[in-house]
Amino acid sequence: MTKILILCTGNSCRSQMAEGFLKSFDNQLVVESAGTEPASHVNPYAIKVMSELGIDISKNKPKLVDQFINDEWDYVITVCDNAKETCPAFFGKVKHRLHIGFEDPAEAKGTEEFILNEFRRIRDLIKEDFEKFYTEQVIKKQN
Repeated sequence: MTKILILCTGNSCRSQMAEGFLKSFDNQLVVESAGTEPASHVNPYAIKVMSELGIDISKNKPKLVDQFINDEWDYVITVCDNAKETCPAFFGKVKHRLHIGFEDPAEAKGTEEFILNEFRRIRDLIKEDFEKFYTEQVIKKQN
């Protein structure tokens, strides 16, 4: 059983989408996401664009990384990419640390349509990169 923790600052967009994708790829994975400064709720745009692909993250809640610090993880993956953000450091027991960074779609400003399209763009990048991670890292290690 592979255990994966995905980290970001607010745990409201990118890490939640990555968690949703990994769980959709393989229900045998243990996947959690967390942040150093968790938001009060998952971003509604993230929920909307994931639901467009049939993945429901509406019941997810942002979590503080501290609750996972004593657990052992096969992978801890940071997904922050913006220069204004500080990707959290994780000091628990980890076999593999990876960084798969993405821009923060919550920074998008403009019309509703523009913002939704930014969330879709980042969602699609997350899906692509996490499919690659899953295929090249997780599947390969299981075989």
